[in-house]
Amino acid sequence: MKKEQYLKEDSLKEIIQPYIKKWFWFILGVFIMAGLGVLLIKTTAPVYEVLTKILIKDSKKSTGGAGDIAAMQGLSAFSGLSSNTVENEMEVLSSKKILNQVSDDLPLQCSIFSEGTFHDTELYRTQSPVIIQVINEKPFVKLPKKKINLEIKGNTLKLSSKELEKPIETYFNKTISLPYVNLMIIKNPAFNPKQLKKETDYNSLYFIYKDKETVVEDLQESLKVSLSNKDATVINLVLKYENADKAKEILNTLVKKYNNEAINEKNTESEKTKDFIDERINLISKELGDVEIKKENFKTSNNIVDIPAQAGVNIQTSTEAEKRRLELYTQLELNNMYISYLNNKSYDDILPANVGLDNGAAVNNISAYNKLIMERNKLLENATPEHPIAKEMNDQIKVLRASIKEGLGKNRSNIQLAIDNISSLEQKSNTELKKIPSLERLFRNIERQQQIKEELYLILLKKREETAITLAMSSDKARVLDLAYANRKPVAPQKLIIMGAAILLGLGIPFLIIFLKQFFNTKISDNRSVSRFSNIPVIAEIPHMGSKINNLIHINDTSPLAESFRILATNLNLLLPVSKTKDKTILVTSSVKGEGKTFISINLALSIAKPGKKVLVIGSDIRNPQLQRYRPDMKNASGLTEFLYGSVDNVQEIIHPSGFNPNCDLIFSGTIPPNPVELFENGNYKVMLEELAGEYDYIIIDSAPLMPVTDTFIITKFADVVLYVVRSEKTEKSFIEFAENVAKEKIKNINFVLNDVKIGNFGYGNKHGYGYHGIKEDTFWEKIKSLFSR
Repeated sequence: MKKEQYLKEDSLKEIIQPYIKKWFWFILGVFIMAGLGVLLIKTTAPVYEVLTKILIKDSKKSTGGAGDIAAMQGLSAFSGLSSNTVENEMEVLSSKKILNQVSDDLPLQCSIFSEGTFHDTELYRTQSPVIIQVINEKPFVKLPKKKINLEIKGNTLKLSSKELEKPIETYFNKTISLPYVNLMIIKNPAFNPKQLKKETDYNSLYFIYKDKETVVEDLQESLKVSLSNKDATVINLVLKYENADKAKEILNTLVKKYNNEAINEKNTESEKTKDFIDERINLISKELGDVEIKKENFKTSNNIVDIPAQAGVNIQTSTEAEKRRLELYTQLELNNMYISYLNNKSYDDILPANVGLDNGAAVNNISAYNKLIMERNKLLENATPEHPIAKEMNDQIKVLRASIKEGLGKNRSNIQLAIDNISSLEQKSNTELKKIPSLERLFRNIERQQQIKEELYLILLKKREETAITLAMSSDKARVLDLAYANRKPVAPQKLIIMGAAILLGLGIPFLIIFLKQFFNTKISDNRSVSRFSNIPVIAEIPHMGSKINNLIHINDTSPLAESFRILATNLNLLLPVSKTKDKTILVTSSVKGEGKTFISINLALSIAKPGKKVLVIGSDIRNPQLQRYRPDMKNASGLTEFLYGSVDNVQEIIHPSGFNPNCDLIFSGTIPPNPVELFENGNYKVMLEELAGEYDYIIIDSAPLMPVTDTFIITKFADVVLYVVRSEKTEKSFIEFAENVAKEKIKNINFVLNDVKIGNFGYGNKHGYGYHGIKEDTFWEKIKSLFSR
């Protein structure tokens, strides 16, 4: 259990270690992203949320004179109105029709700005020194995309823009013709610079022009309409604008225009009824005058002053019959008037409401017809006649209109039948009145016509007064609960969110880079990463010394590099056979070139060499000689190749002093041969080692890499120990697996030497706090260069 726990802890440490080692990246990332966050906050103009609340009143429960209105619910102007749903009113509030009216009332087409250090400030109403009035838009022209700079010098104005061919110089109160609009700039008499919270540069002004359609579309997009509570009829109207005063005026004007539109719509039916009644009153008045003149002429021509009461009971019966017939004639006249109106008006007109027709079904149909006409007209404000609902409503209107006509026709027949019945009764009574003079009958006929006209005239007068009262009592549909107001704190930029996001990005980006680097990393970095892929022991770690540090150790050297090679030498003595009296042969190899074989070979020799301990380094990489790099003056010296060829018989002729340590000698690789494998197999290499036996305590063979060539496999049999050099952050992980396979099948006593290990990757130094304190980490720019070079 303890072993498994330790393995888990080590695994966790391996996961965390790369991030801890790159702590500088996280600090730098947070610093940079926080700076960008501050810059974003500074360069973003503050945006304020402006809100107003309105209560939508039910048209059937309107306030104002509640008792009187309730008593008059039967009047046409009230019975024809309907209560729209709150959702419909929300759509009306955001409709282009209403917003167009707002745009007409407010200066929204030309927005004036003042340039600032970090961001520009919009100037509105009293905040601006000038007012820009749009005279008229020019149709079918390309609208501007760039701002128009405005320079004011006394009474002189200068307009310039990247989209204008040349600057325009003009004066106040003068029409300015731009390619897309005619406008006028005047001084703002209400200008008050103290309204702005911060100092504003009025010498750096510009304005942005938008056509009316674009202004309305922008308003539609930015206006947020929502229900305050699903169980209430309170609507919230919200605008987010950089200039809070501008947003307040837009919302207040929007509510005002909405109320005006609602009142106009509500009065439409009453106006139609009033016009119809006025028309009929004029006509009846003329007809009544004609009847009275006829009555007067009749009396004059027949010398009639008063009609004696001679009819008795028969007259009373006849009178009651006549009274009933009078009522029926009135209904017939009203019925005929409706039929005449239906035949002469189009489907778009609202029918007059009930003006006294005594037919409940017809009155209800007319009210339903008017309601449907108004709903259809309201829908067409935001839709086309081809809209499916509009078509369906038109079909319903046609059906209802036909139904009204049919009902009125039947009603007329019924009235006529009742008149006929009454006439029969009256005729029967008149038979009993044979003694009544014919003049009396004629006079009664005239008087009857007069009574019909008078009664109809009075009914119309009454209905006209009722309609006038309805028009006078119209009230706002929306009651303002809160006038438009702005929150004190801007809603954007949200400083905490921006800075929080900046810090998260500052931490997240380095984390992602390190994670991806680790995820896609195919190279070994430290002792632990080597051990994960192989059981071959790592007997030493050679530190990374930096490009400016001498890479050769010297006598009595106490540098970290010298200490690491002393550790390597100490560990080697433990691996070499103790009983062996002849020289100890160490072969140094690697997977590919560039991993530091020669560097390890020469420095290992220098660390071992001392009085009484002679060391020889043999440059056995005859394909790519590297030993001469440490002695450029010996570049053309004879070496191993010449001895293997047989051109040099005495091995002493190819041995050269190192020049670094008197107890260290070198055999250079010599000339690069065309057939290295044949040279290593001809037996002379073994002869050379036999001749050198007893002369040196240690022989270090700097051999070729194993993966590209087979040279080293031929001579490994002469080595007591094989040092397999792997280089931190250069050697591929697959190379470690290759070395593992080589150790199992071909080479014995093989050990890893981990070269070029940076201080952060040292297991020994980090774990116990006793490391190579003389090692200097790379500078900041070296770290940056290293980051982009991998």
